[in-house]
Amino acid sequence: MGSYIQNSLMRDEKVIYEGKVSIWSLIPLFIIGLITIMFFVGIIFWVIAILRYMTTELAFTNKRVIAKTGFISRKTIELNLAKVESVQVQQGIIGRIFNYGSLIISGAGNPQTPISGISSPMSFRQSLNEFIHSD
Repeated sequence: MGSYIQNSLMRDEKVIYEGKVSIWSLIPLFIIGLITIMFFVGIIFWVIAILRYMTTELAFTNKRVIAKTGFISRKTIELNLAKVESVQVQQGIIGRIFNYGSLIISGAGNPQTPISGISSPMSFRQSLNEFIHSD
């Protein structure tokens, strides 16, 4: 479990499901890095891919949805479960083949923000919807 989510949990709040960034979604950065390695720029693309993988956190708890991206510049989204209005999944052909995509979680008064490159986005959406509607 990533440190941001652990550190932001409230009393009596428990993580129900945690999403991860798919390695497959980072393949383009690794390929560009491989192509440009002779110019020493490739290492930058590899570092970006590794940082994206290590610094993206996504989970839902018994109280809210929490997402964090970024290392130096941080972007966070926290939405109470009661305010979740829709959970959308966007997947291209490659994303469907390798089971990754973007989650767009929108709620009352909150802008829609995509969380890209998430592994098994349909499972995340299904688990979230089942948990919300289990009451």
